[in-house]
Amino acid sequence: MYQDFDLVACTQHGTPLNPAKVRRTFKRLIKPADVSNIRFHILRHSHAIILLVRGVNVKVISERLGHSNIKVTLKTNSHVLRTMQEEVARKFDEIIN
Repeated sequence: MYQDFDLVACTQHGTPLNPAKVRRTFKRLIKPADVSNIRFHILRHSHAIILLVRGVNVKVISERLGHSNIKVTLKTNSHVLRTMQEEVARKFDEIIN
């Protein structure tokens, strides 16, 4: 009965999950974990940021997220890149001094 639609997350039959049900389940799970009430989609964004900060190639992250090109990934996460630039500048300053 399983249908392979090449989805990241799916029902036991391979079909797409109901977004409303995913949201309800997620809210139910984060409540006892005592974490902020965040939107489920933020996990996707957080995933990208963690990979960027760890130095993973932007092309790989872009493909992983299913973005059409790396420009989408870079634009979405540009605030992180600014922070990374500041860190590189600080490290470079330490090296030359």
